[in-house]
Amino acid sequence: MVVLLAAAGAAAYRWWPSDGESTALTVRYRTEGPAVTDAAKPWLEVINTSGKTVDLADVTVRYHYTADDGARFAANCVQTSLDCSTVTLRTAAAQKSGPKADHYLEIGFAGEARTLKPGGTTEAIGLQLYRVDHEKLDQSDDYSFDAAKTSYQESERVTAYLGGDQVWGEGPHGETTGSGGRTNAGAPAEAARPPAGVLFDDFAYTGPGDPALTANGWEVRSGAGGPGVEDSWSAKGVTFPAGENEDGGQALRLEARTDGTAKGTVQSEFHTARPVFREGTLVARVHFSDEPVNGQDGDHVSQSVFAISPDHQSKKYSELDFEYMPNGGWGRYGPILDTTSWRSSNLGDRVTRPHQLKLGGWHTLAMTAADGKVTYSVDGEVLFTSGKAYLPRESMSINFSNWFIDLPFKGERSWAMKVDWVYLGAGQVVSPDDAAKAAADLAAAGTRYVNTLPGSD
Repeated sequence: MVVLLAAAGAAAYRWWPSDGESTALTVRYRTEGPAVTDAAKPWLEVINTSGKTVDLADVTVRYHYTADDGARFAANCVQTSLDCSTVTLRTAAAQKSGPKADHYLEIGFAGEARTLKPGGTTEAIGLQLYRVDHEKLDQSDDYSFDAAKTSYQESERVTAYLGGDQVWGEGPHGETTGSGGRTNAGAPAEAARPPAGVLFDDFAYTGPGDPALTANGWEVRSGAGGPGVEDSWSAKGVTFPAGENEDGGQALRLEARTDGTAKGTVQSEFHTARPVFREGTLVARVHFSDEPVNGQDGDHVSQSVFAISPDHQSKKYSELDFEYMPNGGWGRYGPILDTTSWRSSNLGDRVTRPHQLKLGGWHTLAMTAADGKVTYSVDGEVLFTSGKAYLPRESMSINFSNWFIDLPFKGERSWAMKVDWVYLGAGQVVSPDDAAKAAADLAAAGTRYVNTLPGSD
């Protein structure tokens, strides 16, 4: 079967090999680190060893492993010249267990990832595979792991498929290519690349030091500055635990904890490393807390989702805020949600609307800057609209933070805020329902991160 496509201005063919052709693709592999580790680090390279152009949308690769203790695993992309946004990752249980393999990590490529000409290569694709409970894993009983391959070598224990048909490697059940025993992996998951101007993250990371965070444009705040308790920002409060979002997967968790002293306080913030949002729609699925995880209640704690200019002294200063205070703050009783559009932080030039709402639990927050106004909504209900004077005048970073307005009493206590996913449609008006559906579709297809914003390549 041959289908003519147009890709990047050149003709390409979607091609499924006939029986007897077993070298349509070749996979090279290397690893790094010890067998017992926090995260497996397989590096893969797919080479087109056929005589025809291959569309990467038709290619899937499987790395076979054993799920230690039946633990749930997840994966992310750390580095690739293809752009991690075009690499889809899905962990799944094998239909039947084989020696050293009861699960596999399936690597795919989004619909517009590109094509490989004969002899072409994806170049290096750096991956992480880890337990979502963040316990150490043991690779020594993993079928595709080979401790001796610390530099790139062909690996037949990593299998590759074209249009669902196995064309490379030997599977854990003895499946080989070109012998009539070819395994069909099924059609590649539909994972068409989203339109330009989208940022999405499902927060599948190992922790605040995960190199994929930097690769995907995020930073964890540490050290100096306000607001709240000065100089208490720390990566110690940022984690990505399992089972804390609504489907049992991972979520970004931001903890604020204190013993009632400035020295014993940790505040948490997670933000994009560069400004990415000016016009369009920012949507996030957020869990607010109405009471502490432990310790005495009564803190004036702020759980915030906001976009802000990188320079507070900028003449085009812009800031859009959701700030939830379960016990109130700034001399007001809670629970209270402030929605605020700023024009100047130094002059206090802002418009704001407080809402007496008890919001403990999961909610979809959206802020849209378009058509001469900024609109704030929670779970699809519009709460506040600010006018043209308070539209963002420059691009802003996206921020999630959990911090103490003050320290009214002594004693140890902690508060948690969680974020399941974030979706930004730059220059687009996107309804919260449509953003939630897009996020769910991307995650279901194995796409945990996307960035098609201008200048993201």
